[in-house]
Amino acid sequence: MGLSPEQQTSSKRRNGKSASAFRTISEVAKELGLPQHVLRFWESKFPQIKPMKRGGGRRYYRPEDLKLLTRVRDLLYNDGYTIKGVQKLLKDDPTGTADSDENSAATSGVGPYRKKIEAVLTELEDIRKLLP
Repeated sequence: MGLSPEQQTSSKRRNGKSASAFRTISEVAKELGLPQHVLRFWESKFPQIKPMKRGGGRRYYRPEDLKLLTRVRDLLYNDGYTIKGVQKLLKDDPTGTADSDENSAATSGVGPYRKKIEAVLTELEDIRKLLP
């Protein structure tokens, strides 16, 4: 039994490909809002990123590659991690998809120092109340 036209449309992404289709580096770069050279650089820094390569070295990214690249981008650009920090996270969770409380706290923008930073912030607020 085939998919209805509505289901076919909803299962396609903005570029007209289904969510399970392979993507070229230009499609992935456009979807993530990154230059292609950044994706190639990340391949050299994160061994978990392994797009398929065809003749002439043309890269094809699987849906799981796209999820991992999205996670790396978010950790680097939104959460303030360094490349070494993301490497450590991915070493502990090669798929980059762990969603434990520990990882949620680690990716909330302040990393593993969240509790310490919150304690310092509370102390600073208390000091501020003492000032005239």
